[in-house]
Amino acid sequence: MGTLGWLLDAQVQIAGSPVLVREIVGNAFGLVSALLGLRRLVWAWPVGMIGNALLLTVFLGGVFATPQAHDLYGQAGRQVFFFAVSVYGWWRWRRNRRADAGNAAVLPRWATWRERLAMLLAAAVGTAAAYPVLAALGSWGPLPDAWILTGSLLATYGMARGWVEFWLVWIAVDAVGVPLLLRGGFYPSAVMYLIYGALCAWGFAAWWRTSRVTRPAVPRTPIYTEAVA
Repeated sequence: MGTLGWLLDAQVQIAGSPVLVREIVGNAFGLVSALLGLRRLVWAWPVGMIGNALLLTVFLGGVFATPQAHDLYGQAGRQVFFFAVSVYGWWRWRRNRRADAGNAAVLPRWATWRERLAMLLAAAVGTAAAYPVLAALGSWGPLPDAWILTGSLLATYGMARGWVEFWLVWIAVDAVGVPLLLRGGFYPSAVMYLIYGALCAWGFAAWWRTSRVTRPAVPRTPIYTEAVA
């Protein structure tokens, strides 16, 4: 209980404000998960799930007595959904790796236009549905929190499917998340969002290049010529 108790209660001072060590540790697990995901390694999922469990306790300040004055229920809720979607991603990547007998667990590809349209509709509907729920719960900044929740789930699902576009969704989430977290005093998470944004740009370029290399060749239609008697 000594180590666990320390992890739950330990704090450091950042910019004159108390910050939980578990917020720093949880974000560190998230960063490692993103790096593993960039390399398309299965371990990205279980490592990320550990970070999700830690960050859940950070954003539910009223339950776990965090030093921040704001509860971000969308941020907390997305950790739960992350955990659930990560189970699917873990299973899918393990299955793909066994089938391909290789190190990389997924072959990046661009989503089809139908899949892109479905993502846009899901983003709009998910944000619209999450907003009144988060507002009723008293979440701080319910509208940006609703997009962060919805966009994060879409990005995680896109990663599981191997869509190159999932990196762009993450960048859109980070662009909204950084100012929200800074205003709420969640400084380590805000800094990690900035790092994630740079990592996502790198990951997008890497997956784009890989998708070009691994794109299946389109068979050409043979042209036959016949002699006319």
